[in-house]
Amino acid sequence: MVLSISDYNYPLPEERIAKYPLPERDHSKLLIYKDGEVREDHFFRVGDYIPAHSLLVYNNTRVIQARLVFHKPSGARIEIFCLEPLSPHDYQLSLSSTEGCTWKCMIGNAKKFRDTSIDMPLQVAGNDVVLRATKGEQMGNTFAVTFLWEGGLSFAEILDAVGELPIPPYLNRPTEERDKTTYQTVYSRIKGSVAAPTAGLHFTEAVLADLRQRGIKTTELTLHVGAGTFQPVKTEDANLHTMHTEIIAVPRQAIVDILANLGHIVAVGTTSMRTLESLYFLGCMLLRGDRSLHVPQFMPYEQEWTLSTEEALRALLAYLDETHQDTLHAETQIMIKPGYRFRVVEQLITNFHQPKSTLLLLVSAFVGEDWKKIYDYALAHDFRFLSYGDSSILFRNTGR
Repeated sequence: MVLSISDYNYPLPEERIAKYPLPERDHSKLLIYKDGEVREDHFFRVGDYIPAHSLLVYNNTRVIQARLVFHKPSGARIEIFCLEPLSPHDYQLSLSSTEGCTWKCMIGNAKKFRDTSIDMPLQVAGNDVVLRATKGEQMGNTFAVTFLWEGGLSFAEILDAVGELPIPPYLNRPTEERDKTTYQTVYSRIKGSVAAPTAGLHFTEAVLADLRQRGIKTTELTLHVGAGTFQPVKTEDANLHTMHTEIIAVPRQAIVDILANLGHIVAVGTTSMRTLESLYFLGCMLLRGDRSLHVPQFMPYEQEWTLSTEEALRALLAYLDETHQDTLHAETQIMIKPGYRFRVVEQLITNFHQPKSTLLLLVSAFVGEDWKKIYDYALAHDFRFLSYGDSSILFRNTGR
């Protein structure tokens, strides 16, 4: 059946896109959707709308300064945007490497990068370093780029010293020093994303303390957000859109927490949602003998999945015990669209997303056609949109 992306469009004036966050991040507006009704408050009172004994699941990924600017002797400016590690493939191993690494990158002004290599002299912690970037195999609109340097520094230290934080392209402004703080969640700690899990930007230590006082539990997982999160749906039939693959890491304790709190799971952001829902299908794969640990885009729609969520999560725990691992490492390409059956998440905290985007499809899958009511209300009541904009807490519409 055709899924017309034009049905998921709405007018978004440029002035409604928040270019900067509010001075106090937890003072953003909060839209509450429950039982078909919409109202508003402020985010610092989000605890008033989360049922007692809920489990809040957030994404602890941290945005890296992934954009590097090289200048050729001719003066040509070459921008290299690091998307994901190829060798070592593990984010932490690649970022901690002191000998070199290869990343999948987008290259700005690639036509001027005719030479195989380009050098960037730089100073890190008082040391003179030359960072060499060597362009390798082309993969669609990206390239494999190998970075080499000397001096015993890690790649993370180099990025921190000379890289630029890649704020969203729709902000239409250069990155500023303050973005290094405001474009990170207060609980970010695992480096690897090239975009923030923006639903988490509203949380403060005060909000988290309030939730703890209310008896609302939290657990964390990691999905490193890729540039594909900004990729628009260019096909009229959204089913023909190719979802990007993202790497996830879920600690064993988080799976235990989720299993113990099924029916009371609150996802902070669409990245947490995608990870949580992917866990069900990863468990299904393991029980049928598939250990690839990669959830394909349309797996949820291939058949009627009858396995219970409890069985799927227990399969993940059994796999970790068998392989003597503390963390489940996997990949997901899951596409959550209208018609999707949710297995894990009951509530979603999320920002307001771009028209005709896969994230808007996800919201529609969660609340049904009421997504229009939600977005009409937000537009009519001066809500701020996209990454630095306001927030919402959505209760799953089970009556669709």
